[in-house]
Amino acid sequence: MSEIALKELLYKMADDQLIQGHRNSEWTGMGPLLEEDIAFSSMAQDTIGQSLALYNLLHQLGESDPDTIAFTRNSTQFHNCVLTELPNKEYDFSLIRHFMFDTAQAIRYEALTRSSYLPLSQLAIKIRGELRYHTLHANTWIKQLGSATDESIERLQKSLLYALPFALGIFEESPYEKEIIASGIFEGEQKIKEKWLTQIQKIISQTRLTFPDIDLIQPVIGGRTGKHSEHLQPLLDEMSEVFRIDPTTEW
Repeated sequence: MSEIALKELLYKMADDQLIQGHRNSEWTGMGPLLEEDIAFSSMAQDTIGQSLALYNLLHQLGESDPDTIAFTRNSTQFHNCVLTELPNKEYDFSLIRHFMFDTAQAIRYEALTRSSYLPLSQLAIKIRGELRYHTLHANTWIKQLGSATDESIERLQKSLLYALPFALGIFEESPYEKEIIASGIFEGEQKIKEKWLTQIQKIISQTRLTFPDIDLIQPVIGGRTGKHSEHLQPLLDEMSEVFRIDPTTEW
């Protein structure tokens, strides 16, 4: 397998984790409940730590050090899916995004524990354990709020319909997809997507929410090739402000 294909895979996973982690961190001190404030802060810490581990793998493959990778690129150089960069909005949207994103991540890292690239499979075992808490948290709140009041159900339903096209962008295929699959590095986005759909529909079916016809949803793609929304560059400017002032600052 070519090194460029492996790096592309690592970059998109690392960038997903970094940007989602930053959005989660924005709930610190702002959560609707104290326990949710703590939960999102904890998940942000996990997710950003996971991005650091992935950037370290890239560094071992000859890329720049993690701080340089994370804090000096502009938006067109990032490979995260567009879903992760969208503003938090109200809690219902952040919860739906958390549910859909972390379900995908749990399935992805479970598959990666069997990767033929040993450093990645070893890291995936660790990340898989952390994601169990994330998915338990998301599933619990989706089930509760998706079966609670008319207002909570309506809010979640609207957020589900809004976020779903962006969530499908998680599975945007790599230009090296066949090579990655053939080499045993990763089983491929389509298999992950199929498992993801089964899992999220299973959880939604336990609520009063309605899952739309997936064939009628147009995925929002482009993030993997640097085509992002207007929201990413301001996020990067804010995220990298301290580093640009003092590049010696550590994570």
